[in-house]
Amino acid sequence: MHRRHPEIDPQLLSETDEQRQLRTVLRDLYAEASGVEEVRKHLATPRGYDEALWGRLAGEIGVHGLAIPEEYGGSGFTFAELAVALEESGRALYCAPLLPTVVLAANALLFSGDRTACERYLPRIADGTLTATVAGFGPGGPGGLDESGEPGVTAEQGANGWVLRGQADFVLDGAGADLLLVRAGTPAGPRIFACEPVPDTCRRTPRRVLDETRRQALVEFGGAPATAVGTAEGVEGTVSATLDTGRAALAAEQVGGSGHALDATVAFVAQRHQFGRPIGSFQAVKHRLADVLVALEAARSGSAYATACAAIASPQLPVAACAAAVVCSETFRLATAEYVQLHGGIGFTWEHPAHLYVRRARGAEVLFGTADQHRTRLAGLVGLAGRPAA
Repeated sequence: MHRRHPEIDPQLLSETDEQRQLRTVLRDLYAEASGVEEVRKHLATPRGYDEALWGRLAGEIGVHGLAIPEEYGGSGFTFAELAVALEESGRALYCAPLLPTVVLAANALLFSGDRTACERYLPRIADGTLTATVAGFGPGGPGGLDESGEPGVTAEQGANGWVLRGQADFVLDGAGADLLLVRAGTPAGPRIFACEPVPDTCRRTPRRVLDETRRQALVEFGGAPATAVGTAEGVEGTVSATLDTGRAALAAEQVGGSGHALDATVAFVAQRHQFGRPIGSFQAVKHRLADVLVALEAARSGSAYATACAAIASPQLPVAACAAAVVCSETFRLATAEYVQLHGGIGFTWEHPAHLYVRRARGAEVLFGTADQHRTRLAGLVGLAGRPAA
């Protein structure tokens, strides 16, 4: 059972000067190169995002390597710096696979403790030349388990090493990633495998999903060559820590998206006039925006706590990640709903950017499990599961 009142240094919850500078640089870059029209344009391309901007983020700013140790080609900062980048990407609705590559795959490699795999893949993740994702990482994770609760992918020893068979569905960036880290069943229990997919042995079919800015795919393995990563004993710990880090990352994205929705709506109601006055001066509108602001401040707190726990590898991360997942998902959903409704008639047209944010909010709130699933897990973590109602 986790402690009810964990000790976290308050300074970890505040932004440093370096983080503020990073935020400013990223916000300016996204405003210049990744506006809503650019996002819509790149959604129609084969990879679904601006590959030139991906390279700039990795090369000019070093976003991809922020939380990767220097020995593996990164900058050696912490998850706290990466969370700033994720929040700004969420604010701009940046549609490149930062979450699956820089958060999930990179952390799965680090948590595995496999130096050989880290040395092989992390430098290329850090410099932006390799995209990666995870599959089969359990309930509430991308490309989860089958109906029996077992991995949908199995691994067997072939003549030249391990090969993968089976399938994983709704894998983030599954159709385009250069590297797949797959949790697969073996006769001795689950293991994590690295697979560099080729068409002959790995069929990848894009899925039609609500949020087109976050692509997902069905990945089918038919004897795909793979290499074991980490040890059999460390698999579940690696998977759990990776998913909780992913939840903290997603919470940061949701805070950024919620902030954009609120700012855009406040700007609109200040300039839209009705009955000779700005509609933002009406009490009913003020109350609705105040509700969003209060929810956003709560989400910022939840995200900041989860970020701090991830940055120092705190044992409280599972609790923090579940709490952030609940509050940030609900805030993003509220903020985007008001984004649409308070823009009046124009807010209900597909051409308005609000709809892209609504879709991102709805997709994100179930990406690593639903709010009810997070509450159930949280109750178990803090020792409340099974207690009678007060």
